[in-house]
Amino acid sequence: MTGQITLRPWSAQPQHAGIWRVGIDHPGKLNAMSRAMWVALRETLQAVNARSDVRCLVVQGEGAAFCAGGDIAEYPGFRFDEAQLTHFHESEVWGGLQALLDCPVPVVAAIRGACMGAGVEISSCCDLRVATEDAKFGAPIARLGFPMAPRELELVVREVGSMVARRMLLEAAVFSAAEMAQHGFLGPVVAAEQLDAVVQDTAEKVAALSPLAARLNKQGMRSLAQGGVPAVAQPYAYADDAEHREGIHAFLEKRKPQF
Repeated sequence: MTGQITLRPWSAQPQHAGIWRVGIDHPGKLNAMSRAMWVALRETLQAVNARSDVRCLVVQGEGAAFCAGGDIAEYPGFRFDEAQLTHFHESEVWGGLQALLDCPVPVVAAIRGACMGAGVEISSCCDLRVATEDAKFGAPIARLGFPMAPRELELVVREVGSMVARRMLLEAAVFSAAEMAQHGFLGPVVAAEQLDAVVQDTAEKVAALSPLAARLNKQGMRSLAQGGVPAVAQPYAYADDAEHREGIHAFLEKRKPQF
């Protein structure tokens, strides 16, 4: 089995309408990403990005791990050829990561267990991150004799910080969830049995807020991440939007807004 990427609603309960879950599923391999899974990640996110009924997306590994890295068993079949290696990183891997970065709604990473290599890259594409106390983070690919690909490196350095990235890559350091939280990469760090409840609470809070505001905030933050000032086309075009009016009027009328 080459693993799969799944997509389903978070639950069938009406209050969770708009919350969807992307699952990373590779049994027996701690959800290591195969080539087929990278392609499936891109296709799944492109489908999500085209929907209008999604307000929050949760990315979560199945079972005891988030994602332990790449499926190394596949590597001898393509990594020793420059053209194939280029296609793998620039098309397959980056295609999946870019689709996740392009998601217009807030994305929450629910991290338990191993979050290594590809797992660090995928979680770096998410807006909010919740992890269990036993989660481990690293990218010990120097042990395999290769560096992190350029665009993947830029993403990871930006999100985990320069010194953490240097230690991950140059000394194969592995960090605990508590350490990653101290470095600002993680939000809540919780007991394993609390992960789903905390992620659900986070997703509910996100989904209850203005989808318009979320989309515009993500556009602005994406511009900042690319090294410029927030460059949203017509940044005040929302002035007459129904969500804008509802938010202001609800506050003045002392009631909960209905977005």
